[in-house]
Order: sequence, then C-alpha cells, then structure tokens
Amino acid sequence: MSCALLVVDVQNDYFPGGRMELHRSLEASLVAKEVVADFRAAGKPVVHVQHIATKPAATFFLPGTEGADIHESVSPLAHEKVVVKHFPNSFRETDLEAHLQALGVRRIAVLGMMTHMCIDTTVRAAFDLGYEVRLVGEACATRQLAIGSATVTPETVQSAFLAALDGTFCKVVSPGGLRDWLGRG
Repeated sequence: MSCALLVVDVQNDYFPGGRMELHRSLEASLVAKEVVADFRAAGKPVVHVQHIATKPAATFFLPGTEGADIHESVSPLAHEKVVVKHFPNSFRETDLEAHLQALGVRRIAVLGMMTHMCIDTTVRAAFDLGYEVRLVGEACATRQLAIGSATVTPETVQSAFLAALDGTFCKVVSPGGLRDWLGRG
C-alpha cells in the first residue's frame, strides 16, 4: 500500500506581508520543508494543493497574484502534481482522488494551512474516502477566530482542531513519527 504527501495551501498570502497572515506560518513552513524533503528522499509522491479564489468577494488567493503562489519553502518540483482547488476540501471538484488512485495510494500524510478550514475538511474527506491519514500538526498553521464577543487564540484553535481530528479521522504525528510511518512503504 503506497503513501503520498499532500501539501495543502502553503501559499504566500498566509505569510508575513500576505493578505491573510497566519500565526506561526513561517515556523510551520520550516517543518513542512523537512517533511517534503523526507518524502522526496524516500521516492514517495508529493502532491501540492493550491487554492485559487473564484468568489467575487474574495480577498486573498486571487488569481494571478503572488499571494496565490505556492511558498518557496515547499516549491513543487517539475514532476510533482499541483492540484488547483476552489473549496476548502482538496478533493471537491478536483482530480486529486483520481491522481492518488492512479498511483495506488491508500495512505496519505497531510500538512499545510489553515488548520481549522482546509486541513480539517481535507482530512475528514480523506477519511470518508477510505484513506489512512497522518497529519503533521507541527507543519500546520491557523489564526485567531471569534464567536460572538469571545476571541479564540490561534494556539487554542490549533489545539482544538488537531485534538478533534486525532484518533477518529487521522493520527496526528510529529515529523519523527511520520518518518517511521513513511518507512513502512
């Protein structure tokens, strides 16, 4: 059973100076860079997912902007697949599932941005499609949220979403734990 890495929405608008800066995006990207290198060294597929906004009121990931480009820390190599999506779920109305099936992939590792939105929906969708999923929490970033008059810190958002996914929809792992899993094939 083959495995692949999904690098979800590690795009310039999420970094300092971008239109939707996330908390600890730089730190997460450094971990992501290491994980991408591990998969490349093992000869395993790396699939990049790039969100391009299509809604008229969108404020980031606008088509043709530098902010929508994949961040240099995880730049795709020429042979690596780039899946363009327009919804939080990386599988919705894309060829991602067909690509993974063509590769014989049934186990996927996921990392990227925003934990509470695109990572959450992609991991849940992958689980629903029958994939065994590992989520590299240290290679994910999110932001502060609010509900009513309450503000939820980015640290709390990150912890809550990782905790909600872990155990049922995926196994949240460290890069070291992922290396052990990657070694299984």
